Order: sequence, then C-alpha cells, then structure tokens
Amino acid sequence: MNERFVKAIDGFSKASKEQKLDAVVNLLSNPSEAKNDFKGFWHADAQVQQRLDEFSENTLSNFAFPFGVVPNLLLNQHLYMVPMVIEESSVVAAASKSAKFWSDKGGFHAEIVNAVKIGQVHFIWNGRAELLKNHFPELKQLLFTNTTHITANMQQRGGGILDVELLDFRHAEPGYFQLKARFNTCDSMGANFINSCLEEFAQILKDWLQDAPYFNDSEREAHVIMSILSNYTPDCLVRTWVQCPISDLGNHEGMDAQTFAWKFQKAVRVAEIDVHRATTHNKGIFNGIDAVVLATGNDFRAVEACGHTYAARNGHYQSLTKLDLSDGMFTYTLEVPMALGVVGGLTTLHPLVVYALELLGKPSAEELMCIAACTGLANNFGALRSLTTTGIQKGHMKMHLLNILNHFHANEAEKSAAVEHFKHHKVSFTSVRELLEKWRQAPIP
Repeated sequence: MNERFVKAIDGFSKASKEQKLDAVVNLLSNPSEAKNDFKGFWHADAQVQQRLDEFSENTLSNFAFPFGVVPNLLLNQHLYMVPMVIEESSVVAAASKSAKFWSDKGGFHAEIVNAVKIGQVHFIWNGRAELLKNHFPELKQLLFTNTTHITANMQQRGGGILDVELLDFRHAEPGYFQLKARFNTCDSMGANFINSCLEEFAQILKDWLQDAPYFNDSEREAHVIMSILSNYTPDCLVRTWVQCPISDLGNHEGMDAQTFAWKFQKAVRVAEIDVHRATTHNKGIFNGIDAVVLATGNDFRAVEACGHTYAARNGHYQSLTKLDLSDGMFTYTLEVPMALGVVGGLTTLHPLVVYALELLGKPSAEELMCIAACTGLANNFGALRSLTTTGIQKGHMKMHLLNILNHFHANEAEKSAAVEHFKHHKVSFTSVRELLEKWRQAPIP
C-alpha cells in the first residue's frame, strides 16, 4: 500500500475548503496541477459556489456533467423541450431520434396510476399481539390527531397522511411489528415530511403503550428500531406508452414493418425471460429517466432502487416494458414507479435545476413523473430499434467518436476529417487510432 494513504487525517471536517483541498491533492502524483484542476471547476460566482458547497459535505470542487436537451418530445399532445444530464454518448441522441419517430404517430402518452408514498416505523414489542391489534384503531386515531402540527400545511395543499396500518412480522423475527403509513406529498419530494411524521409516530406509540390501561407492566415498552420512509413506492406509479398501426412503423434499414414488429416483440420477450438481458434492457430505460431526474434535482438513486425492485416484484427480475401486437396495432408500454418532486430539495437552490423546471413549463410532480417515464421509454425504444436492425455499435460508436478522438488528443483538423471519414466507415477504438497514426505520418487528405 502506498504510504501516503496510511495515516488518518484528524479533524478533516473542521478544516477550511482550501485546507481540505491541500490535504487531498498532496495524496496525488502532481499536487500543483491537481489543485489547479479542482479549482478550475469552481463556479465563477462565489455565492453560487458557496451554495453548491453546502449541498454536501467535505466539498472540494464541482463535478461537471453535460446538460443537454431533447427537443420536440410530444407527450399527451403537449410539446416539451426535455433537459437531460448524462455523460453517456448517444443517450440524448437516441431519445431525440425516438421523439422524432413518434411525433407523427400521436407521440407519447402517459398517465399517473397512483401517487402514494410509503413510510415505516419498525419496532420490537413482546406483549399480547391480539390486544395490540384490537386497540390499534385508538392508536391510529392518535397518530393522525397528534401529528397535525406537522401535517397542517401539507393538508392545506391536498396531501398528508392517507392511512396507517399495523403489520405483524413475528413469523420472521420475534416481536417484530411495523407501522406502515401511506402519504400524499403533493408536489414536494416529501422525504423530510414523511420522516418527521414517522419519528413522531414512534414517540406517540411509546407514550400510548405507557399510558393505555389495557397493557400490563411488561408490555409498556416498545423498542423502536428505526423510523424511515421507504424508497419502494409501487403505489406511486406512472404508465407511459406509444401506439400506432404496425403498418405505420415503416421500413427500418431494409426491414419491413411486420418483420420489425415481430423481431422487436421477441427482443422484449427475451427481456422478460432472461435476467441478464432484463438488466441491460431496464438500464436503457433508466438512461433516460435518470438523466431527467438529475436535471430536475431529484434523487436518481431512489428512483433506480425502486424501479429495479418493482421489476422483481413477481419473484423474477424482468423487463419493465410490455409490447402488444394485437389487432394490427403496435402498443409499447412502460410501467414504472417513481417518487419525484418539484418543491423542496434542490428545486430552488441549484440554478440549472431552476432553469430545467422552467424549460418544462414548471410542471407538477405528477407531470414530471410522466415526462421522466416517457423519456425512459424513448431511450429504450431507440436502443431496441438499433439492436434489432443495424446493431447497437453503428450508432453508439459514431456518437462515441469524439470521445475516442479526444483520448488520442486529436486536433480540430483531425476531428473534422475523422467525422467525415467515419460517415462511411465503421468506428472502433482501433480504427480511429490507426487512422490518426496514418495521418500523422502524412498530411490529412
């Protein structure tokens, strides 16, 4: 192990940003160059940079990702300019191509199936279970009435606590019970609201057990393990789809519409059967969803975790999409849970998030769910369209060409000539390297 990494750094969190940066770059091979690079990504406006620093802890710099847009995405007969934050080549292009393909076929459609979020109080209690269950309605009423100081504002906006139930998990763990609550957080992400309610629930539960006359002394204590929202929100669900007559699909790289639809259906079916393919299939969906979620300041990790859990809800991880070819129609549907917000969090703090939401017409949380899901379906359709016709590498590697050229430090003349050359040749890491080596030994043609 390199000796530079052996010694612990005491008091790091209390050091200034400059001191933290010095401590970190001194672990690198070229501290001076590294420090300049880190500082090169600082925002020119000191106030904006301070705001960015306060989003997290021990911040040294900003990590830049491209902010792109998908123009002309038709969703529910409304045209959107969709912001996407992602570093992967071809994702924005694939979504844009799909948006264009479906624009004259009715566009994308989406609807909210439900918008319920979940929170849980996990506790151990070793009393008489039937007594607890029989008197739970009393506790439930207290959970609602004794949290009004938290829920009043949310209720005024049409949200709040929807329901609370008592779950008995003693078959899995001795004494394990759970208060499972359902919430509507309207346009906010709702994490802080839900967690505040749940922590209050835990205290109400403990107080009730202490005071209620039904329990004996050995039943007065509940050991609360934790009170926390769940990122699995199967009842916060959005459905999006595209649909047209199979004959309207047209010709795809010499493949007629019927053949394309048949092959596309088989590709979807493979993702329903094989977990290896399903993982990659769904990753393509989240290429689009995550990029929109990031651009709008939402939690893409929560959205990913929830979506993948939902994909395995039947005990077998499989595709999140379904294709129906009945009655001569091509109907491709994505159903995916996600909990998004347009109020709170970074929505008013990050300058680009503010612009992203404005670009989308300042959508409601439910509208943003539809937009994100629709973009995911657009990316997935684009990927399957390539896979079942020309293959993924033709388009992907052409989009990746500039990254390869930058890897070989190509100058502007070489880049321009290479882009033209590879319009008619297959792109690969080797072919780009060999072409540049050839040109560097002789003038560019």
